[in-house]
Amino acid sequence: MIVFLEDGRELPIPLEWFPRLRKATEEQLKKWRFIGKGEGVHWEEIDEDISIENLLH
Repeated sequence: MIVFLEDGRELPIPLEWFPRLRKATEEQLKKWRFIGKGEGVHWEEIDEDISIENLLH
């Protein structure tokens, strides 16, 4: 997974860090939405939330 930040940075994130994402189907991975005014990403079907701030630490 690659996260593109507003400042132009790209963060490659291994799916291995998130077991639910790793086990999800490609179709499930495509069904995401921003949460918290763009501060995170949510996948309803696989019950996963990722905070962008936490990825930067």
